[in-house]
Amino acid sequence: MTRAQAERIRAAILQVSGGLADEEAAGVPELFPVWHAGQAYEAGERVQSGGVLYRCLTAHTSQTDWTPEAAGSLWAQVLIPDPGEVPAWVQPDSTNPYSAGDRVTHGGKTWESMVDNNVWEPGVYGWQEVTT
Repeated sequence: MTRAQAERIRAAILQVSGGLADEEAAGVPELFPVWHAGQAYEAGERVQSGGVLYRCLTAHTSQTDWTPEAAGSLWAQVLIPDPGEVPAWVQPDSTNPYSAGDRVTHGGKTWESMVDNNVWEPGVYGWQEVTT
């Protein structure tokens, strides 16, 4: 395979993967490019960093200190990486809240978000304990 062919295949994969919902996309972070400093990113674009999928919130050109892990105003971690698995709860920012129906584990229990835009800790507000 030539380099030009590989680049066309990569472009096609990126185009198709752009249509995936965050939850689907997070299950295959390998489809998305790795974050790099000095790169122009558009709002809604997704990248992987440290094996975790992030969604760009604001168009910008990245800098070394604006990594997805460090720049919460620019990037939102996709919190439900695999709808088939129940991840541990992570304190979200207002930019990446949990949605109604999302399930997490916290404090040795499984919880389901009963509201959209849920940024509260399970057991405080907007969560219902689930027995599995």
